[in-house]
Amino acid sequence: MKKILIISGIVLTAVILIAVAYFYNQAGYTKVMTAKVNRQELSTIISGTGQIKPKTYVVLGATAMGRITHLYVKEGDHVTKGQIVASIENVQQAASVNGQRATISSAQTDINAYIAAEKTGEANVEHARADLVQKKLDFERAESLYKDGIMAKQDYDSKKAAYDTDVASLKQAEAQLNQARANTQSARGHLHTQEAQLLSNQNALDLTKAVAPFDGIVTNEPVREGETVVEGIQNAQGSTLMTLADMSVITAEVKVDETDIVNIQLGQSADVTVDALPGKVFKGHVTLVGDQAILRSTGIATSQSTTGTEEAKDFKVVITLDSPSNDLRPGLSTTAKITTAHKTNVLSLPIQALTMFSPDADKKPGVQAASNAKPAPPQQGVFLIQKDKSGKQRAHFVPVKTGITGATDIEVLSGLNDGDEIVTGPFKTLRVLKENALIKRDNTLGATTTTQPAN
Repeated sequence: MKKILIISGIVLTAVILIAVAYFYNQAGYTKVMTAKVNRQELSTIISGTGQIKPKTYVVLGATAMGRITHLYVKEGDHVTKGQIVASIENVQQAASVNGQRATISSAQTDINAYIAAEKTGEANVEHARADLVQKKLDFERAESLYKDGIMAKQDYDSKKAAYDTDVASLKQAEAQLNQARANTQSARGHLHTQEAQLLSNQNALDLTKAVAPFDGIVTNEPVREGETVVEGIQNAQGSTLMTLADMSVITAEVKVDETDIVNIQLGQSADVTVDALPGKVFKGHVTLVGDQAILRSTGIATSQSTTGTEEAKDFKVVITLDSPSNDLRPGLSTTAKITTAHKTNVLSLPIQALTMFSPDADKKPGVQAASNAKPAPPQQGVFLIQKDKSGKQRAHFVPVKTGITGATDIEVLSGLNDGDEIVTGPFKTLRVLKENALIKRDNTLGATTTTQPAN
């Protein structure tokens, strides 16, 4: 029994000595998480949310007043250019067209009659001219015989009267021909007037039919057959038949925070995801960057807002999809990730390693006052792990100049080299870490790990 007690005492003493040695060794060390600076591919991504919109769409409004007699399509249907999609009652318009066509037909008949009269007049003129030639010859012969005293005065006067009569008959025939031609010209003028009226009546008839202006899809149809529509302001109740969208060119219209909009430019690539189509990513590129801020609370442009309150703002960005899908529909919620910068084989470090540190942070207030110098402003940098002469690891603050920012890492432009080991956390430790502090690496630490300050 005595031997057991002695052995137990020896073991207990050894445990105590080991524990004392362990805690002694741990005293003065700060446990930190570390990582090494390395080279990799970095991309700066800006996200925005919005909805799918066609590049081209049109609201077909009623262009005539009346009752809807036919709706040939419904929401979701595909239409082709020139296809009749709806019609409004057109009894009056059709009657006007048919009546005008009858009037034109009658006017054409009148023209044909006047043309026939022209031909008759032309024949009468030719006959009168031929008769006049004969009468002129008879008169000239009679005049010669009368001068020679061979013909009696009575016969001479008869030949002269016959000649004068034919001269008058020719003038009368020419006058009738000119009148017939004038009548024809007037009838043609009336025909042109009637044809213009027919165009007007035909246009009124055509306005009772809604025609698709391009190939597309029906995205909205707020009316039904039998309802009465009127001409009015676009999108006003009772004046809209349907909305057509050209889905050959599809865009994602998203809102981007005002702090990120300065980095977005035309042509930048983007990955677009749609909530309704999980797992699919659509490639696209930026085709429009809005120049007016949009109030996040109301969705209206700041130039149109009458309130003077300061609040968060967004900007509109339009991304045109390179290869749209037939599954896309206007209004689907979407998220766009826009690549604003991309570099390969760049030196980078984890973003959480960056901290702000003042070189004068470790100086005592009395020392600063004695030097009569202003404290140096905080600098951005990281704590680099270096070994001292005794081989112990210590934290040494190094200012770092950074470049583009990725999802978890940031580019290093100066201050570090490939392979350098730096302190990455925990966050609370970085905030209070001192220059030249003793470091113990422990990458199992979490964000809640407490700091053990160095002596």
